[in-house]
Amino acid sequence: VPPARVFVIGVGVAGLSAIATAHALGAKVCANDVRAAARDQVGSLGAEFVPVDAEGISGEGAGGYASEVGDAFKAAQLATYARIVPEMDVVITTAMIPNRAAPTLITEDMVRSMRRGSVIVDLAAATGGNCPLSQADRVVETPGGVTIIGETNYPAAMAAQASDMIGSNFAALLETLGGAADFGGAHWDDPIVRPATIAHQGQLLPPLPTAPAAPP
Repeated sequence: VPPARVFVIGVGVAGLSAIATAHALGAKVCANDVRAAARDQVGSLGAEFVPVDAEGISGEGAGGYASEVGDAFKAAQLATYARIVPEMDVVITTAMIPNRAAPTLITEDMVRSMRRGSVIVDLAAATGGNCPLSQADRVVETPGGVTIIGETNYPAAMAAQASDMIGSNFAALLETLGGAADFGGAHWDDPIVRPATIAHQGQLLPPLPTAPAAPP
């Protein structure tokens, strides 16, 4: 039996978790992200990075988040996805841009090109979805037999895992602050801790200056 083929779009925290899980289950995984830095992350998890058929364009914004890209890149991106998607059994989309509607990455034509029984998991459904056929908090099946999952509150369905994850994050944050042996002091200026700190020792802290926008 050939392994399932999984395509992950968007290699942030959710995308990397999806890649690792699919790979552990024996699937053949490939992934794409507009950020050039994602290539090494994808490879380190045993997946294949699918580059967009365009050169010299990056969509990395401040803090490692994806940023909006130009029309030429969007056209090349959709053309790349239209080539890859018909071969996939599962497509997982996670692409979101802070304070913006989720970009459309899986078009209706791409959905029609997929085999009956294929699945799209749209993790961006809460902000409009990466597929126009996604419906928030619903599982729909297209006339062509493609299932589209638009769940928006996975943590509520995985309380134990969500609790474990947030607990691990808090523990890691405390270690960044120096742990029990060396808590506080200069650690408050850590580049992870300082942007997350609103008040310290009873005083409100001024906001940090906004990082410059990424070059076009």
